[in-house]
Amino acid sequence: MRGVVFDLDGTIVPNMRLHAEAFAAFMARHGLPPLDHAQRARLDGKRNSDIFPELFGRALPAEQLRAFAAEKEALYRELSKGQLAPAPGLERLLALLDSRRIPVAIATSGPAENVRHTLAETGLGERLAIVVRGDEVARGKPHPDVFLAAAARLGVEPPSCLAFEDSPSGVAAACAAGMRCVALTTSFSEEAFRAAATAPHAFVRDFEHFLGSLTSEAFA
Repeated sequence: MRGVVFDLDGTIVPNMRLHAEAFAAFMARHGLPPLDHAQRARLDGKRNSDIFPELFGRALPAEQLRAFAAEKEALYRELSKGQLAPAPGLERLLALLDSRRIPVAIATSGPAENVRHTLAETGLGERLAIVVRGDEVARGKPHPDVFLAAAARLGVEPPSCLAFEDSPSGVAAACAAGMRCVALTTSFSEEAFRAAATAPHAFVRDFEHFLGSLTSEAFA
């Protein structure tokens, strides 16, 4: 590998439980049924602009879409204050990558306010300075645009990048970009990933598990 691209939510920080709580509160406020597992498998990892029209079952005017997204993400930021920490093994992996001069980036569907909040809460802002968001590219996950943009920011061809993801739509996006992709089973089981249209190249519980699986050829 010559570059590494991380998803943010559920990948570098195990926070999807908090996002689920925020969505539950939002859905209850608006008289919508709670998300089931199949909906989460389809929607997790996507941009808000793609999620909310599906939740409401109709196209939404831009102003209303922004208001709904802002409401839900404000709930997440409030719920997650003081609750966020890097995923197990992440800081050790980042130190290893830095020692090998392998650049890293984030490719996320999260909005700017959430990205700043999550990186600040985890203390990772300086170590993960290259961030590409879904609202900065033409198409969100499962399309490859955000991963292709991250590779371009790193100056590394996508086939030489390793991606880490926690959702089926994110795996599909990374693989469509031509990257090898490792799925963290923090949000979905191996079975859920295997049942999706695009399977990852490997599964790990967390970054400690990934580090334990490395061979000397991994960075050759």
